[in-house]
Order: sequence, then structure tokens, then C-alpha cells
Amino acid sequence: MFKPKTWLRLVVVVLIGAALVYSGWRFTRPAPPEVELATIARGTVEATVVNTRAGTVKACRRAKLAPGAGGQIVKLWVKEGDRVKAGQPLLELWNHDLAAQRELATRQLTTSEERRREACIMAANARRDAGRTQQLAARGFVSPQGGENARAEARARQASCDALAADVKRAQAQIRVTVAGLERTTLTAPFAGIVAQVTGEVGEYTTPSPPGIPTPPAVDLIDDTCLYVSAPMDEVDAPKLKSGQPARITLDALPGQIFPGRVRRIAPYVTEVEKQARTVDVEVDFDTPPERVLLVGYSADVEAIIERRANVLRVPTQAIQQDGTVLVLGKDDKLEARSLKTGLANWAFTEIVSGLNAGDRVLLSFDQEDVKAGVKVKPKVAP
Repeated sequence: MFKPKTWLRLVVVVLIGAALVYSGWRFTRPAPPEVELATIARGTVEATVVNTRAGTVKACRRAKLAPGAGGQIVKLWVKEGDRVKAGQPLLELWNHDLAAQRELATRQLTTSEERRREACIMAANARRDAGRTQQLAARGFVSPQGGENARAEARARQASCDALAADVKRAQAQIRVTVAGLERTTLTAPFAGIVAQVTGEVGEYTTPSPPGIPTPPAVDLIDDTCLYVSAPMDEVDAPKLKSGQPARITLDALPGQIFPGRVRRIAPYVTEVEKQARTVDVEVDFDTPPERVLLVGYSADVEAIIERRANVLRVPTQAIQQDGTVLVLGKDDKLEARSLKTGLANWAFTEIVSGLNAGDRVLLSFDQEDVKAGVKVKPKVAP
């Protein structure tokens, strides 16, 4: 039989051993995995459609201009980068022959007008003579045949006046023809804009593009005061798009900036590109012109907003697993699997119809294999 002191020593030894075992287990056991959590709250959820390939910033008006007639460039009034006004001349072709024809037509017009004036004066005089002869014939001083001859002379003179008036109109028409020919040798700006490209130099020849044979334009003119974005959307998303829908525009050249816009046009046909998905071109206007000047040709992305719901309970889309469940932080920091009923969704957020409440914390990342339902975790501290 053990003495009391022996019992006491035995109890102390057992307690010390248990403490050592517990301490060893506590300090050698694996720590709970650290995970990133998101808190469920209310916000806006949108259903959106994005372009499949990069879109392009385009000008509302862009004209690739060429003179109406071919010829040698003798004057080049603009250079690339110049801003021009509507009607401002851009270049002129050699036109000395047409200028000479216009001068000749002008002189012919002057001659025709003088001849008409002379003929009309003679006609007026012949009418007066015919009137006097008629009076003399009535009194018997002139034979009736003389009066008839005077009237015939007056009519002939008037016919000559009328014929020369028509000749004046013909000369005027000839001048208009020569002026039109001269205008075809001068290329003018159809609208105000900036000269993007000039093809040709003084002394070189330029020609308009024949049908079916594209040639470089003499002047490429861009109206950069009105811009829009053209972007290809997948044919599957085309039925969801409508003119007037709000959209967001982002540009690679201006990272971090989002420009509000609105769908202006949806192409009435599908574009088929070899070895690529079939797409529908969508045009989006900027709601307000950007403060800084954008270059035509910038690459751009478009996110068309199909539907929007505000102040709804939402969860980050990446927190939803493939089977439609989420892992929620429960009691004792253990994860619990919970099924969801969802509504509107996009790549960022998904609307929660049921299954979660405001304030619940859900797992965001599933990269760690040992993180699953029933596992105790350590919430990651936000930076």
C-alpha cells in the first residue's frame, strides 16, 4: 500500500507528463489554413455582354478623298496633321488647258452678248419703222405692200435678236462646263477635320480609284470631334443587344478609366472570319466626349449592360463553386457548405435569392486542396 506522499508524487508526475504531451501536441499540430473571405452585403448586380475581340475607336465621319479627275499635282495646300475647315482647298491638279477654255468661253460670251444687243437694237428700230409705215399706209402715202414688207423686216430682226439670246445662253452653259472641269481638278474638304494622311507630292500624278480597284486616297480626312467604338460581339449574345442600352468603354491606352456610353447600332448581319467565332459588330457612342483627345484607331473594349438590379444581396461570383454551393465561415471558424438560389449574375457579382444573409462570410479562393467543408480555417487579415 502506497503512502500518501508517494501518491502525491505519482499524481504530480502524471500531471507533468500530460502537460508535456499536450504542449507537444499543441505546438506540433498543423495550424489552420489561412483563407480569404468576403462579407455578404447589398449592392448592384448587372448582366453584361463583352466583346470577343478588341474593338476600335472610329470617327463618325472619315473621308478618303481623291480628285474627280486624274492629273499632276501642282499645289498642295495641306500636310498631315493640319486642321481644315469645310470647303477649304486641299490640293490642285494641273489645269492650264481648262483655264484657257474658261477664258475662251468667257470671251465668246462677251461677243455673243454684244451681238445680241446689236440685233435687239435693230429689231426695236425695225418695229418702230414698221409702225410708222403702217400709219403712212393707212393714209395712202405708202402702198400696202410696203407696210407688209416693213412688218416682215421687224419680225425678222426680232427673230435674229431671239436667236442671239439663245446663243448667249449657250455661251453661259459653256462657261459652266469649263468651271465644272476646273472644280474637278481642285480637291476641297467636305467637312471640317484633321488631315490624317496625304498621298503624293507636288509634281506627282494622282488618279481617282476605278471601280473595283482600290488605290490610296490623295487625302485621308477625319472628323475627330465625333467618335464612337466598334466592337465585335459573339453571335450568341446578339439577341440580347438593343439600341439605346447603356454600356461602359475602356481603352488600353488609358488604363483605369471607364467611359460611359450607349449602344447606337447593331449590325444586321453576322461577320464570318476564318478560324474565329462568328461575331456581330456593335457600335457604341460616348455619352460625353472624353476630356482628352482620343486617337482614331485606339483599341477599346465594350461592356454592354443588358439588365441592372440595385440594392440586392450579392456574392462575389468567384466564391461560387461549380456545383452551385459556397463555403461559409461557421461556428468555431469551421467552413460549412451552403446551397444557393441565384438570380442576375456577371463575372464580378451574383445576385442571391436565398441561401445567404447579409454579414455572412464566404470563402473566395479554392486553391488550397485541404480547404473544404468542416475544416477549421483562419481568416486572412485584410492589408
